[in-house]
Amino acid sequence: MSQDIAGIRRDYTGTNLDTATTPETPFPLFSEWLREAIEAEPDDATVMTLATADSSGVPHARIVLLKGFDESGFVFYTNYQSHKGSELATMPRAALVFWWPTLHRQVRIEGKVEQVSNEQSEEYFHSRPRDSQLGAWISQQSVEIPDRQWLDDRRARFERAYNDQEVERPGHWGGYSVIPDMIEFWQGQPSRLHDRIRYHWHEREHHWQRVRLAP
Repeated sequence: MSQDIAGIRRDYTGTNLDTATTPETPFPLFSEWLREAIEAEPDDATVMTLATADSSGVPHARIVLLKGFDESGFVFYTNYQSHKGSELATMPRAALVFWWPTLHRQVRIEGKVEQVSNEQSEEYFHSRPRDSQLGAWISQQSVEIPDRQWLDDRRARFERAYNDQEVERPGHWGGYSVIPDMIEFWQGQPSRLHDRIRYHWHEREHHWQRVRLAP
């Protein structure tokens, strides 16, 4: 049954963005926008789309969670042996997209990707709930499995293995940092005349350049 979706639309409004009133580097603005997103959408503010490409150049995208950021990068955690882990091993660049509908805002980030240190992965792993720690062992992420019972059987196996003892971090599980060379801020505005400010890192000149883009 087909549905008429062409007429679905919404109006956008928001405070103005301009190169004259935004900071010289993108990180203070991202920090402010993330704080406001957490206040407006506390359950989903750290949700982001991660896009990677395989060795044939075919793009792949999925949702992951931001678990930390500073001027050195944007961090998420996953199974290194997953599809995205394999793609990043071959093509260590990625794109991130944040969408905060309540605020009518989007942030796009592009950059190279590196694994975080073992110490950082260990610290975050042991901050997770125990069930999530076990989940890193239970799920062989992206591997084809026969049914749900396969997961239930592995859960029982690892619950027995780690009964009454600390769950160690699997060697195949840890963090990645997306080190940005482009960050773009999009603020919805009426009549689809949105505000777009793009920051681009100039490696040779060692500074951020910001420009305004047409919507």
